[in-house]
Formats: sequence, structure tokens, C-alpha cells
Amino acid sequence: MKKIFPKSLKKGDKIAIISPAGAVDSAQLEKGLEMIKNKGFEPVLGDNLYTKYSNGYNYAGTEEQRISDMNWALNDPEISAIWASRGGYGCQHLIESLNLKGFVKNPKWYIGYSDNTVIQSYLLKKGFASIHGQTIKTSSFGVTDESYDLTFDILKGKTLKYSINSNQFNKAGNVEGELVGGNLALIYALLGTKYSFDFKDKILFIEDIGENYYALDRMIMSLELAGVFTKIKALVVGGMTNMGDEKENKQYEESFDEFAYQMISDRISKYSFPAVFGFPNGHILDNRPLIIGSDVSLKVGKTVSLNFKN
Repeated sequence: MKKIFPKSLKKGDKIAIISPAGAVDSAQLEKGLEMIKNKGFEPVLGDNLYTKYSNGYNYAGTEEQRISDMNWALNDPEISAIWASRGGYGCQHLIESLNLKGFVKNPKWYIGYSDNTVIQSYLLKKGFASIHGQTIKTSSFGVTDESYDLTFDILKGKTLKYSINSNQFNKAGNVEGELVGGNLALIYALLGTKYSFDFKDKILFIEDIGENYYALDRMIMSLELAGVFTKIKALVVGGMTNMGDEKENKQYEESFDEFAYQMISDRISKYSFPAVFGFPNGHILDNRPLIIGSDVSLKVGKTVSLNFKN
């Protein structure tokens, strides 16, 4: 299926800000909303952006309220992009009720990560690329300016090119293919459903936060048992942070947990595909955006380059 890439934004275009999963406070979004204005765009707030609904988790509204905001953002012809306020949990509630009638006539960038991987997998199944990058809330956490600047570059139509240092766990090789993936826990949660990514001949990106090491291994094992590693062309591993026990893990606050990397490296050692560890994307301060659904060229050697073709 040929992928559809939304058109570039121009000055004054409107960006919908919605909360598809966890609840968020207005103070947490002030910096991010001001940044959008300073870049020349107009943030338009969803009706339930700051709604709170507690039902075993603090959601940003009931399922109906969050679905309403999502479908408004997807289909309103005046909206040129959609930016999630945060992740958390709740996007799985929405995907069977999404309406793309207006969206297919006017595709727009969807920006987010973490739980938003669910929405991005859904959109890709329908043929639409999206941006796996910072949410609005994380602007208040000390995230690097470049993380956001690069996202605005995508919105303006610029092409991404990354060059990063090598990592001891990397596996060398050169490949080209379509980039898929996002948060590992959500990739794992979608396995076996009709909303799961298609992994055949793809370059898979994964990242995660706050998992016990055994849970990380369980998710990687599930990918293996599902045959994912026999299908993909390459694996790119981003942030693995707050892993294991905080009291026992000296790298708990680090972006790239070496023990987590060792576990993943051991699991994929039998496969011949190239692998990159330490890519700056995930629940980390230097979270540089990726375009899910884009064709990319990946070169893994003494240095690593990841170049986007669209």
C-alpha cells in the first residue's frame, strides 16, 4: 500500500490539541502551547483536553468524550495537524470508533508517542504516515529544544536525516525499508489484533519506560514467538529508561539502559538483520521525531545514519 503523507503546514495553520489517553493539567501544557504560537501556528484546544475521569486510571474524560475529541480533530477541515497532549493509557479504547471520512480527504499529521503508538498503528493500517515525537506535556519536563524544532521541521516539509554514534550492541549492515513501531508495550499489546503493525520487510523501532526486566523480556519473547524477527529488515532500539528496580539499577535514570540493551541483544543474536541501539527517541529528554510509515535508508557501521526518503 502506498503511504499518504500529509501536506506541509503554512504560517497560521491550526493544530488541534487533544488528550486521547491520560488526564493532563493546563499548567503542564502552557510552555508547549506557547511554543506552537511562537512557531506561527494556532493551537485549537479540544473540548475535553483538560477533562478528568477516574475509572481505575485518571483518563482525560470518558471513552465517549475522548472519541468525540479525536473524531473532531481528524475530520474538521480547518485543522491541519493533531498533537496529543500526552500518552498514558486509553488510546485502545478509541480505535474501533474512529471516523476517517473527512481525514481521507484532508490528511493531517498526527503527533505523539507512548500510548499514541496505538493511533499511529491504526493510521498506518489505513495508509497514513504519522510523527512519533514529543507530546505537548513533555515540554514542561526539560525536553531538548531540538526535539520540538525537528518536529516543526517535519510539519514544514523538511526531510529528516540523522547521524548518531555507534553503540557496543549494534549489528552492522545497510538496509532500506519502511519504518514502523513505537512504544514496545503497545506494539506487544496489539500483537494478534487487526490493528497490529505489518512487520514484513519493515524496519522496526521500539522504545519503553518503567518496565521490570522480566516484563521487557516477555514482550521481546512475544515478538519472537509471533515471528516478528523473521520478518523485519532491521531493528532500531531507542530509549529504555526507568527499567527494573530503582533501588538496584544504577542506570535507572539513564536514557539508554545497558542491561535492557543486553537482554534485547541476546534475544536477537540468532538473527542476521542489522540493529541499532541508543537511538534518541523515546521517553527521554532528547526525543527526536521519527516518521512512522516513511521509507528510510539505514546504515550501521562505525557510525549510524538514518535518512528519511519522504
